[in-house]
Amino acid sequence: MNSLDHQVVVQLSKWLAAGKQCWLCTIISTFGSSPRPVGSLLACNEDGLYVGSLSGGCVEDDLRESINRRELATEKPEKIKYGVTVEDVQRLGLPCGGTLEVVIEPIRPESQALYDALADNITARKLVTRVVDLESGITTLEHNDQFEPLTIEGNTLRHTYGPSFQLLLIGAVQVAYYLANMAQALDYQVEVCDPRAELVEHSPITNAPVINAMPDDWLRTKTLDAQTAVIALCHDPRIDDMALMEALQENHAFYIGAMGSSRTSEARRKRLLQLDIVQAQIDRLHAPVGLSIGSKTPPEIAIAILAELTSLRARARIQ
Repeated sequence: MNSLDHQVVVQLSKWLAAGKQCWLCTIISTFGSSPRPVGSLLACNEDGLYVGSLSGGCVEDDLRESINRRELATEKPEKIKYGVTVEDVQRLGLPCGGTLEVVIEPIRPESQALYDALADNITARKLVTRVVDLESGITTLEHNDQFEPLTIEGNTLRHTYGPSFQLLLIGAVQVAYYLANMAQALDYQVEVCDPRAELVEHSPITNAPVINAMPDDWLRTKTLDAQTAVIALCHDPRIDDMALMEALQENHAFYIGAMGSSRTSEARRKRLLQLDIVQAQIDRLHAPVGLSIGSKTPPEIAIAILAELTSLRARARIQ
């Protein structure tokens, strides 16, 4: 679940706590070009305030106006399609050939406890599935061990909300600076750790936490789940290897990488074997890190890393 959709659930919970009638809008299907994927969220309240995005344009305005005029989902969930006609495409600015279908649910203040729990679970990086009876509007929550794509079977909608992707960087170095800036635009929660106090103190990274600690100790305080990438950037075996040992033995992060040349990476693999990391775990290490695009400068290396992470995320969605 990306950070924007997380914001939607948290804000919805706050509006309900304030006694506001709200509506939750979810993309349930797309065809052709679509600005946002299935599962994307928008919430609005009786005052006309809204948070989230379905198309990044006029669909939101049209939908909110219809809701505010009480033309949609006054008593129970309702479905609506956008982009079916040429007039829709021209009026709403949808990409050529693109359509999306949205479920609009009226959410009343008495549902506050459920949405408080949903927001708390997402913030705690726990997967939870919201199950909605589209006929009655009755909604329940189920805890989940793995992410499931949004489904509608009969009148039942199942939508799994999960933790945002997190990017844990070892080393407050120049590449980390560019990664921290670029990755947050791709919905990563970024944190950086470095045991060298002088680098932490003078780090130019201002938009992500920079922690002064031993990386292996720090990683033990984190949840290294299937939404997590861990990347060692220090070029110092005394720092990188300890962090990699911890990450590889956890065996849950979807990406574990280390910066360095092919020769450096081969030497690192040999050291890890000597440190009793088994070959199957070492085989999960992406080193050299990032796609091979001829990158040399720190911003180019950051682009190569994020390109590889994006490719792996897309492949996981397809599977």
